[in-house]
Amino acid sequence: MKIFKFSNQHIFKSTHFQIIFYMENEILIEYKDVEICRDENIILSGVSFVQHKGEFLYIIGKVGSGKSSLLKTLYCEMPVKNGTARIFDYDLHTIKQKQIPYLRRKVGIVFQDFQLLTDRSVEKNLLFVLNATGWKNKSEMQKRIGDVLLQVDMQNKGYKFPHELSGGEQQRIVIARALLNAPELILADEPTGNLDPETGSKIVQLLQDISETGTSVIMTTHNYNLVQNFPGKVKKCEDGKLLDWDL
Repeated sequence: MKIFKFSNQHIFKSTHFQIIFYMENEILIEYKDVEICRDENIILSGVSFVQHKGEFLYIIGKVGSGKSSLLKTLYCEMPVKNGTARIFDYDLHTIKQKQIPYLRRKVGIVFQDFQLLTDRSVEKNLLFVLNATGWKNKSEMQKRIGDVLLQVDMQNKGYKFPHELSGGEQQRIVIARALLNAPELILADEPTGNLDPETGSKIVQLLQDISETGTSVIMTTHNYNLVQNFPGKVKKCEDGKLLDWDL
């Protein structure tokens, strides 16, 4: 399958190739003057940013600066206070508990520590997610698993168990898992933190390739070399604020 991107715009399909049509100006996330707290402790205040469809955003900063907390607010793992906080069509101040699973189906999450189920194969790890998110048709499930493994270049690893894979391979499987339900947004929390520099670079390149198909990506990192080698929009968590940061 070939993928073509045409100047900011559009997606269409044929039997021979796929052209991904999207409007980069479509806003997926809007935060304005938001406060993020853990219990009574303010982690970040005055948080303001906009994320568009297909955009790649780094959130950089030291360990403990609030990067992961910010990501957790985007899938309602942590609450927000004050200001404007919207993701997709949901207002995070007023979202109902029963709406949260529907929001999360639009978000793929990539963890630093993989969180793969160690007692089953790669394919059964992915099957577990599809079952948990309401898929029923077995042939469609198998096809979807094959598609995402191919997308991350792991199409021959479905029978392997996590302990039989390298760290980089495990992270590719985690990305495949995040892609299963064709999310509009991928949140990658320090996805290279447990990887050597060369393997980490390949993971970032894979995430950038995914963003070029129209899936928005927000990646946290404290590795500034990655940001310089794989440019994107950058925000920095520092001194309790989310700041613009120029390369």
